[in-house]
Amino acid sequence: MTPRTTAQPQMSVEEFEELARRAAEFVRLEFISGKVQVKPVPDGNHAEIVKWLQRQCMQHRPELWLYPEQGLKVEAYRKGRARPDSALAPDDYFAGAGEWADPTGVLMAVEVTSHDSDTNRRDRVEKPDGYAAAGIPVYLLIDREACSVTVCTEPEKGTYRSSTTRPFGAVVELPEPVGFTLETEKLKDYAD
Repeated sequence: MTPRTTAQPQMSVEEFEELARRAAEFVRLEFISGKVQVKPVPDGNHAEIVKWLQRQCMQHRPELWLYPEQGLKVEAYRKGRARPDSALAPDDYFAGAGEWADPTGVLMAVEVTSHDSDTNRRDRVEKPDGYAAAGIPVYLLIDREACSVTVCTEPEKGTYRSSTTRPFGAVVELPEPVGFTLETEKLKDYAD
């Protein structure tokens, strides 16, 4: 996954944050690569995958928590704002952080693909670049369309240098600082 260049931002990050504050509850906005994006509302299988992963994290790393939808400040040089489907961080890490938190202590950002026209660009290109630029050590993509799990690591200069993809059902290693293995057979139940 390589970094992408972008045109001038649509607005400043301050203008975006004000827009996001005023958005209706059922609309979730992100500011990625200088553009305002609407994040799709997850369906039932999406929610089940996040729940499954949360259970795995609790079993293997009880001192951490998989926070759903926590806004993160990403893309240091572009001043991006993203809402990963989940962010793995120490318990209480986001206490007092507000809507858009510093990602420094986040160990892993997680996205589960949705069935919309922007998922390829958003989940496979722009968001990983943003998470890498923010220095998040591990990016986990659960790709329902491809029935695969991708683990990206070694963030450097706005991109992940290492990427491994395995099919649903395979054993997937989440390297340090996450440091545990996922048995992904259950994800086959949620492929659609």
